[in-house]
Amino acid sequence: MTELDYDDAPFAVRRDLTDAHWDAWNRLSAPGTWLAADTRVAIMAEVRNAPGCALCAARKAALSPYGVDGVHDSLGDLPENMVEVIHRVVSDPARLMKKWYEDCLASGLTEEEYVEIIGVVCSTVSVDTFARAAGLALRDLPSPTPGEPSRIRPHNAKPGDAWVPWIAADDAEGDDIPRFGPPGSNVRRALSLVPAEAHGFMAMNEAQYLNGEQMRDFSTDYRAISRMQIELVAGRVSAINQCAY
Repeated sequence: MTELDYDDAPFAVRRDLTDAHWDAWNRLSAPGTWLAADTRVAIMAEVRNAPGCALCAARKAALSPYGVDGVHDSLGDLPENMVEVIHRVVSDPARLMKKWYEDCLASGLTEEEYVEIIGVVCSTVSVDTFARAAGLALRDLPSPTPGEPSRIRPHNAKPGDAWVPWIAADDAEGDDIPRFGPPGSNVRRALSLVPAEAHGFMAMNEAQYLNGEQMRDFSTDYRAISRMQIELVAGRVSAINQCAY
């Protein structure tokens, strides 16, 4: 098991938050649903490499990123189509378009692989962003663990309102109902084509933010800052990141 802690933080870090990040590190270093463990850890490394990519910087500065051609400055451990997904999501997610997603599939990625890559990227960015915000060095990347991907696609995932197939509210079953069914949001369903990634990311999100029940309770402060302060920070971050959700 890969250890992750914040014993070097300049302030006390809640135990449940540390545990959530530790769980994420162990999840990311294990075989996924469609990707092997070494590929998943290589994605984590490429997430950290992406901010130094000259092509991404040129695209970010351009009026349209789709008018700038080139090759990414990658670590060389992943195929270019995976690198394209990682770098674009890390560097300029607000300007992704459905045509770009369709081009990713045309390059040889499957829908399931695309969703799993997004899940690994988002979880890695979450843990790394916390470390940076706390003034800490990035945590050591985990070592991949042996095993094979399960390669099980949920039978109830189908095309809907998103680019990728997902489990819609009316189609959620069993353990998926609390997160994907009513009153589950589209954000909670976004990764549901690969349920393990969706559940893992949302479990971490609940420690970083609030769980579903707490989000609907406006009379209780569950964190060290008030709900109004939490939403002010969330709104400001969303605006800076051009998140229109």
